[in-house]
Amino acid sequence: MKHLRLQWAKHQQRWFGKWHLYLGIVAGAIVAFVGVTGSILVFQDEIDRALNPELFLVMEQQHRMSIPEVVPVIKNKYPDIRFDYLLMDVEDKPNRAYRLFNFNTEDEFFINPYTGGLSGKRIHESSFIHIVTELHRTLLIPVAGRYIVGLSSLCLLILTISGLRLWIPQKWNQLKAMLTVKFSAGFKRQNYDWHNVLGFYSSPVVALLSLTGFCITFSPLVIALLFILNGQNPQGVAALLGAQSTYTAGAKTLSLDEVVSITGETMPGARIAGLAFPVDSTGNYRLDLVGQGAPKSGKREMLILDQYSGRVLLNSRTDFPPSGNAYLSWLTPIHYGSFGGRPTQVLALIGGLMPLALFVTGFIIWWPRYRKQNGKPKERIRILIHTGIRSRMQYFFTMFKKGCRYALYCLAVTLLMGVLYGLASGLVIEPAVFAVSFTALLVVMNFLVALPVWGVHFFFLAPFRKGSRKIVRYFALSLSFLLVFLVSYLLLMNTGMGIF
Repeated sequence: MKHLRLQWAKHQQRWFGKWHLYLGIVAGAIVAFVGVTGSILVFQDEIDRALNPELFLVMEQQHRMSIPEVVPVIKNKYPDIRFDYLLMDVEDKPNRAYRLFNFNTEDEFFINPYTGGLSGKRIHESSFIHIVTELHRTLLIPVAGRYIVGLSSLCLLILTISGLRLWIPQKWNQLKAMLTVKFSAGFKRQNYDWHNVLGFYSSPVVALLSLTGFCITFSPLVIALLFILNGQNPQGVAALLGAQSTYTAGAKTLSLDEVVSITGETMPGARIAGLAFPVDSTGNYRLDLVGQGAPKSGKREMLILDQYSGRVLLNSRTDFPPSGNAYLSWLTPIHYGSFGGRPTQVLALIGGLMPLALFVTGFIIWWPRYRKQNGKPKERIRILIHTGIRSRMQYFFTMFKKGCRYALYCLAVTLLMGVLYGLASGLVIEPAVFAVSFTALLVVMNFLVALPVWGVHFFFLAPFRKGSRKIVRYFALSLSFLLVFLVSYLLLMNTGMGIF
C-alpha cells in the first residue's frame, strides 16, 4: 500500500515553526550538553560512592552515634579540623559515613559514625561529581555561565512546546503514522520520524526538567514571585533566611542535645539530614530536615534556631506558603527524578539525553534545507496598524479570546505532563500540581515583559500609525494566559487543592 504523504497544519510555516528552528540553532548545542551532564547527575550519589567507596562506606557496628555524640568525639580526636556543616546520609543507611564541610577551604571530611574516626578527606571542588555539577550549572563560565544555562533551559521548554504544536498533523487519521517510525523508509524519512517520535514521547519529562532547571537558576526571582502571589512581602523570606541570633554578654551557646530536642518538638516526624553551625556570635543553627510523606526521596524542610536562646527564627512548615514548601521539597527531586524513586530517575536520565538526540536529528533535517535555500532572497513583510482605535480593540479582543482557548489547552497539557512523569512511580497528583504552579510563574514573568512592551507600543507608536499587530497579539495572548494560569494557581494553593 502506498504510503500517504503527511499534510501538516499551516502553522508549520508560521511563527511557531520559526521559534522552533531558530532556538534549536542558537541554543541546541548548549541544551544538548546541559542535558547529558544532567543525566549523569541523576545518579550522582551512586556514582560518587562507586568511585570513592573507601570514603563513603563504613562497616556497620552496634552503636551509630547521633550528632550530639559524634561532634564532641570529632573535636576531641581532631582539634585541627574546622567545619561549618555536618551532612548525614539522606537515605539514612547504616553503612554510610558522615560528611563534614569547611566552606572556606572547600575541605570535605568523612567520619565513621560508629567510632568518630576520620575515614578520608578530599577537596570537594576536585571531585568528579562536583566538576560535572559545575559543567551542568555554569558551563565553567564565571558569572554569566549560570544565566546562559538558565536561559537555555527556557529555550528547551519553548522548543518542547513549539515542537508539540508543530507535531500535530492536519488530519487526525494520520496520527498513528506520527507515533511510529517507518523503518522501511529511507534514511531522511526515518531521521524525520525519529525526531518527531522522540520529541513527542519524551516531552512530559523534558518539559518538567527544563521548567525546574529554569526555576533553580533564577531562584531569587522565583522565590520572590511565590511570596508575592501568596500575598506576602518578598522581603519577608530574605529577613527569615537572614535572621541572626541575639547576642548578649556572657550568653552560652546551646548544646547540641538542646538543639536536637528543640528540633524534635518543633518539627515532629522530621529527621535531621544536615546541620549548619554558627559561624560567629550572631550566627545561628540551620537544620536541613527530611520529613515524612511524598516525595519518595523525602519531604525537605528547614529550621533555623537562635544559637543562644533556641528561639525559632524560621520554620518552613509555618513560615513558607504551600508553593514555597513545594519549591523546597519538589524542585530538585523533580529536576533529577528522585521524587518517585528508580522509575522516575530512569525517566530523568532518558529525558536528559533527549536534547542531544533531538539536536542531532533536527540538524540533519535542517542542514540540507539550509544549503538549498542559502543565498535566495527572503521576503520580509512588516504588518503595520493603519486602522482606527475601534478596529485595534476588535483585533485585541479576538486575540484575547483565542489566547484563553490556547491557555486552557496548555493548562490541560501541563497537568497531563505532570501526571505522565509521575505515573511510573504512582505519584501523579503532586507533579501535576507542581507543573501548573511553576508554569504559572513563567506566565507571570512573561506578562511582566509584555506589559511595558505593549505600553510603549500603545502610547508612543500606535498614535503615529507605527504600531504592529504582532505586539498587540503578544500582549493579548500574554494577558489571557496570565488570567487562566493565575486563577488556576490561586485555586490550587488557596482552596484546599494545594497538597504541598
